Amino acid sequence: MSCPTVGATTHITNGVTSVDCQKQVRSWRILRSLMELLIPSCYCAFIDKHQEIKHQNYLHRYYQPPVCTSSGVITGTIFGYRRGKASFCIQQNTKSNNPILLLEFAVPTAVLAREMQGGILRIALDCTSKGNSSGNPDSVLSMPLWTMYCNGKKVGYAVKRKPSKADMDALRLMNSVVVGTGLISGKELDHHDDELMYLRANFENLRTSPDSESFHLIDPDGNIGQELSIFFYRSR
Repeated sequence: MSCPTVGATTHITNGVTSVDCQKQVRSWRILRSLMELLIPSCYCAFIDKHQEIKHQNYLHRYYQPPVCTSSGVITGTIFGYRRGKASFCIQQNTKSNNPILLLEFAVPTAVLAREMQGGILRIALDCTSKGNSSGNPDSVLSMPLWTMYCNGKKVGYAVKRKPSKADMDALRLMNSVVVGTGLISGKELDHHDDELMYLRANFENLRTSPDSESFHLIDPDGNIGQELSIFFYRSR
């Protein structure tokens, strides 16, 4: 299946349909519009409004401007089959064979993609650890399970897991994509009845404490915004 594009160049190689966003796409809005084109209108899914948490408390907890240090720029990829669940992978770079972190979200890929259409996607991952923060605590990214909030709504859990062979095969097919969205034919991954959707970008890694870390999308112009951010928070 070919990928419609908006002001971008499409490349189709070995069953991978991708958009060269680094050279052609100049804003997050266009990147988001490309994602919209990948989502057929028949895939409708909704999150129960009763799962929403109080908006002000949510913003206060996760979005106050923190005093933080940058840990550098990493490659972040959100991917998943249309009829499956989404995952988030952090790599040192696009060609890395040893992911720093792989999370499987409880949220279906189609639901997460639709959240992106609103222009802002903020994922907050909250976990609880026994003990205190004295000594040399493990990184917050080492925790195995998080409660997940998406744009202020509780949507289930995120689970840390080891990359499977299927995960690594998908990431290898994407290793030529630096920034972009696209589709991978299921036939390339022995998943003949579905397609794998992905969004890949550079993210700034910010650390405020051993219990708080976040990743913020860097747009093709090099600007760091809040349009797509993922927050990790650990309480004790």
